[in-house]
Amino acid sequence: MRDFSRARVATTPDEIWLLEHSPVYSMGLNADASHLLSPGEIPVVQSDRGGQVTYHGPGQLVMYTLIDLSRYKLGVREYVHLLEQNVIDLLAEYGIAGERRESAPGVYVDGAKIASLGLKVRQGRCYHGLSLNVDMDLTPFSFINPCGYAGLRVCQLADFVPGVEVDSVAERLASSLIRSLEDQL
Repeated sequence: MRDFSRARVATTPDEIWLLEHSPVYSMGLNADASHLLSPGEIPVVQSDRGGQVTYHGPGQLVMYTLIDLSRYKLGVREYVHLLEQNVIDLLAEYGIAGERRESAPGVYVDGAKIASLGLKVRQGRCYHGLSLNVDMDLTPFSFINPCGYAGLRVCQLADFVPGVEVDSVAERLASSLIRSLEDQL
């Protein structure tokens, strides 16, 4: 992602990478190690994204957004809002009321975090992105203070929509983000 973003020129097309990670804890640039309570055998990696500590694993959609924000005349805060809104809209398609918190980026359902954001913006170009808990083992979140908040509950889409699959969610969320970005032009 860093290499792609550094090598970009004004005409480089944007990219969205959709994937699932093997179990891993990631620490943002300014993450406080005290929020990593008991990682056990799960690897811990330092990342150059914003945010604190989070967990990634199978059953979680990770969407890396390699986007030239200046192309869409978006600031960082506006882009965070756009990403959150796309997740909120996706949840609404499943009949789930998601919400954002101004002081804690991400998307929440009934007070539990379902999606996390961590971005890096350099010279108007963004990389990293968001993770959406779809159908995964949530246990590793109990060994950290998710996103730096002690006792923060997490949830997943499968809690509300049994049998939901990462691939179908990925396609819907990516298509929605592409439409939202095109609307900015």
